[in-house]
Amino acid sequence: MVTEPEIRETAVPDGRPRAAVIRDALGVGVAVGLSGFAFGVTAAGAGISTLQACVLSLLVFTGASQFALVGAFAAGGNPFTAAAGAFFLGTRNAFYGLRLSQLLALPRAVRPLAAHWVIDETTAVALAQPDRKSARLGFTVTGLSLYVLWNLTTLLGSLGAEAIGDTKTWGLDAAGPAVFLALLAPMLKTATERAVAALALVLGLGFLPVLPAGVPVLIAALAAPVVLWTKGRRP
Repeated sequence: MVTEPEIRETAVPDGRPRAAVIRDALGVGVAVGLSGFAFGVTAAGAGISTLQACVLSLLVFTGASQFALVGAFAAGGNPFTAAAGAFFLGTRNAFYGLRLSQLLALPRAVRPLAAHWVIDETTAVALAQPDRKSARLGFTVTGLSLYVLWNLTTLLGSLGAEAIGDTKTWGLDAAGPAVFLALLAPMLKTATERAVAALALVLGLGFLPVLPAGVPVLIAALAAPVVLWTKGRRP
């Protein structure tokens, strides 16, 4: 006789239990989605309206690029350098898409919609699954929960920041960078990754006083090829 708990834990064929995939995907989606509040606050502090912040979250939907964009505006950068920094940070999603297109093998009709959800978190959850059906489920649940929460908390963060006035008075202008660092730190698991992060930090901070806002982000992006090139030359 099959009990109710066993029915709930029915596995995706040849893969993980469906409930386990959904649980992990929701965990990631909810945890990261709530940080949209920090983006809303940061955007308001940079002089970006609630409508503009919400449109960014709806259409851009990649946290690192959004934080880079509003950070450059907050530092007085012009729209071109701000957009360039955000764009180059977002190019990594194109490489994720190449891998996920093979793994998920989605119907052509839904690929344009799915491409909008190709970000760090959905890629990580999908790649962690042992089979295609589990990967599709993980990708969908992570993307949906994260997209909904990110946009909702962006709205709440922006409205809240506008209500309290100057965000710098409350120290909320540091909320965005703090959340970004909190998300990044656990991902630095290897010596190479830590070396890239350290060099990027040095380059970004080093050029910050002498280059226009937004440009140091572009310079910091050179950390990855430099570290990889140096590592490849070692005997």
